[in-house]
This record gives sequence, structure tokens and C-alpha cells, in this order.
Amino acid sequence: MRYLTFPQLTQYSDWGILALRVMIAAVFSTSGFNHLKAPRRRAEGLGMNIGFVVFLGLAEFLGGIAMLLGFLSQWAAIGFILIMLGAIWMKVFVWKTGFWGDKSMGWHYDLIFIAMNLAVLLTNGGNIALFGHRF
Repeated sequence: MRYLTFPQLTQYSDWGILALRVMIAAVFSTSGFNHLKAPRRRAEGLGMNIGFVVFLGLAEFLGGIAMLLGFLSQWAAIGFILIMLGAIWMKVFVWKTGFWGDKSMGWHYDLIFIAMNLAVLLTNGGNIALFGHRF
């Protein structure tokens, strides 16, 4: 019995990694922007210090822009992995949120972003960047 096989698609892997980077950038840069737009409200909602929320907002926003442009995307990926590990810690130990979540997003969401950023980290973000080459 012959199995259905796909044609060789690895030649397009940079485009797949670019799509991954765009999605990561969209989520983190908008999250960071929202932290910066209303830091007091966000700090209260998260139960965190306002200064930390501003730092987190800057890190997410600038990291998202870097990820989108393909500039220092591995460093941005490391930062995002650390942020997601912190989010998992908060969800598990502070907010007691389950893997799937009951009334909010569970920590499965954060694991997905860890995997996405791990792919960017291990592939150096692919070969497509705004400036035509990788930094």
C-alpha cells in the first residue's frame, strides 16, 4: 500500500517561521501596548507592582517589534519564554488556574507560546527579515 506523501516543503520553512514570528509579534506587542496604555489598571488586575507592569509592557512591546522585524528575534524569544514561564507560575501557584482554565485562559495557552518561541529560538527566526538579512 502506498502512502500519500507531500512534496518537499522544507524550501518554504522560512515563510512558516516568518508566519510564526508575525503571530508572536501580534500577541506580545499588543499585550505590551495594553500594559503601557493603562499600567495602573493592568497592575491591579494582575496583582502586580505598577513598575513591574511598565517593565513588562516595554519588554513585550519592544520584543514584539524585534520579533516582527527579525532583529534580535532569538533574544526576544528567550525573553518571551521567560515571561510565559512567569505567567504559568502565576496561574498555577497564585491564581490557581487549571491547565485548561475554568473562568479564564488556562496555562495551556502559555505553553503554546513557549513552544512557538522555542521554534524561533532554535531556527534563529528563519532567514526572512525586514532588512534582507539576519542580524
